[in-house]
Amino acid sequence: MEGLDKNMRLTNQRQVILEELRKVTSHPTASEVYDMVRKRLPRIGLGTVYRNLELLSDCGIIKKLEVGGEQKRFDGEPAPHYHIRCVTCGKVADVDIELLSEVESAAAKTSGFDVLSHHIQFSGICSGCKKT
Repeated sequence: MEGLDKNMRLTNQRQVILEELRKVTSHPTASEVYDMVRKRLPRIGLGTVYRNLELLSDCGIIKKLEVGGEQKRFDGEPAPHYHIRCVTCGKVADVDIELLSEVESAAAKTSGFDVLSHHIQFSGICSGCKKT
C-alpha cells in the first residue's frame, strides 16, 4: 500500500480503519471513526483507533486536519487538496479547486524558505446552517 513504511504491517484493524475512513467524505473525528469501525470490530478500543489514525497519518496514508481549538479530523484522501470548515457547526468539506502553486513560489520568494507544501483552509457557513 502506498505510503506504508516497510516496518509497519497493515493489520486487520488498520485495514478496517482505512476502509471505513475512505468510505466517507465527512472528515470524521477519531471518535466518529471509532463508531464506524466498531460496527465491524466490536471489541476495538478508542485508543487503538486513535493510535492507528495517528500512525496512518504519520505514514502519509491518510491526512490529519488540525485547526486550532478544534478536534482533529481525518481524511482518507492523502493527496494535497483544500478544505472548508463551517464556523457554525464545524462541518469540514473538500474544496475542489486547483492547487495554487503560485502561493508556494511567492512564499518562498518573500521568506527565503524552500517551500515543500502548503495548507489552505477556508472558513464559511455551510448550507445546512444557512437554512437555520
